Amino acid sequence: MTELSVILSTYNPDSKRLNQTLNGLRAQTLPIDAWELKIIDNNSDTDFSGQIDISWHPNSCIIGEPRQGLTYARLKGFITSDSGTIVMVDDDNILAADYLEQVLKIFKHRPKLGAIGGKSLPLFEAEPPGWLGAFYSNLALRDLGEHMLIEEWNNNYPACAPIGAGMAIRKTALTTYIGKILSGQSGVSDRIGSSLSSGGDNDIVIEILKSGWDVGYFPELELKHIIPAQRMQAGYLARLVNNTNKSWVQLLQSHGINPWPQIPVWGVRPRKIKAWFTCKAWKSKPNYITWRGACGLYDGLANS
Repeated sequence: MTELSVILSTYNPDSKRLNQTLNGLRAQTLPIDAWELKIIDNNSDTDFSGQIDISWHPNSCIIGEPRQGLTYARLKGFITSDSGTIVMVDDDNILAADYLEQVLKIFKHRPKLGAIGGKSLPLFEAEPPGWLGAFYSNLALRDLGEHMLIEEWNNNYPACAPIGAGMAIRKTALTTYIGKILSGQSGVSDRIGSSLSSGGDNDIVIEILKSGWDVGYFPELELKHIIPAQRMQAGYLARLVNNTNKSWVQLLQSHGINPWPQIPVWGVRPRKIKAWFTCKAWKSKPNYITWRGACGLYDGLANS
């Protein structure tokens, strides 16, 4: 039995970025016999196995998951994992060389931690617009500084909670979450195909916290998140922020921690019109993106 499992979920991957991710894994300082690599193919349209090389890893495999959706892909990885520690890696993440080694070290010395994460720094494929920084969190980019942060469950979502990219999880902390997904009780619609809905990683974190585990941020855990030019376009970001805000409200509502009052369906349109003027959506791309985010929040509150 290995000490750690890397779960790499992918759907119609870009072969260049996926190979960058694999190269980052190949450079890990953790001895290769201490970890396994499971690539979960989430019903991709074409077979990408010939475009990547995993022959360097003696305990690696590609596993198909026919049910479309990131939640199901991750679940497949969790269930088939043979290790006590799991690290989730997206197909556009490049882990620092000591990432896996640091994960095991942190878990070893802090037995109450259920899930941890660290820095997710940008690797832009094109020059980013000057206003992009306001939307870093929506692009799964994060740097909370150089100090460790740890939180327990306090009936709200902690700011230091790990994001999906690079999230390391103690497998015993996943029991409740796995049971919920298998029983079909999840109220979260995570990424399905090309959709931009989200919240699956947040759902995992909340279930871990509710089970009595702590979560934490550790700056020594660092990865590069590849950001292609298309993801920096205003149209894409507007759709992303809109979908993310709607999913966020629905996630909080499903866990009974939504801080905002629900609104009637008929009240959505006038709120969106008012927000158009409040955000001055016509003035700039960031303003328009912010307005679309407000619209997503209202849609979530009307349907939660």
